Amino acid sequence: MAATAVRYLRSVGAPTTAAAPATSAAAPASARPALRAVRDDERAPLDPAEFRAVLGHFASGVTVITAPGEPEPAGFACQSFASLSLDPPLVAYMVGRTSTTWPRIARAGVFCVNILGAGQGALCHGFAVSGGDKFAGVSYGPAPATGSPRLAEVPAWIDCTVHAVHTGGDHLIVVGKVEALGTDPAAAHTGPLLFHRGTFGHFRP
Repeated sequence: MAATAVRYLRSVGAPTTAAAPATSAAAPASARPALRAVRDDERAPLDPAEFRAVLGHFASGVTVITAPGEPEPAGFACQSFASLSLDPPLVAYMVGRTSTTWPRIARAGVFCVNILGAGQGALCHGFAVSGGDKFAGVSYGPAPATGSPRLAEVPAWIDCTVHAVHTGGDHLIVVGKVEALGTDPAAAHTGPLLFHRGTFGHFRP
């Protein structure tokens, strides 16, 4: 899966690792970490159910990651999203290496992070399912820099190009360079949609 993603990125001219600084020579190919699968000896002796239960105590926001595509756009619900760097402006999200949506986003080389509000749990559920047209009945328009779908009435959005992709066990860590971003004041007052211990909640500012 990782190798497939890298081929997609290279085909559209997007780097698979961060570029070396202009003032230093690029490292030889042999010195760069290879994208690879997790070996059996790297698996910790943990119960996956317990792992999920414990980590579920960490409340997170919820996003929908979207990208342009044909015949319809690509998108999936994602809670593993974070701000990464201020200078340059970078964000990151994690996606499972078995995801069928990720190769389409990798092919596009761009994406938009749609940050969901407190009343958008149903919208999140629609993008969490596998297969089908997730955009059926969903209002959206093109994000200004990349044309990725910007969902209507989300409190905030971040329009990005794919900057780098790294492996992280059974997930990929996708780093995006922020090209444009904005908020909807009318939607922002409702507060964010939160996910905690398998259920949705909200926080009112």
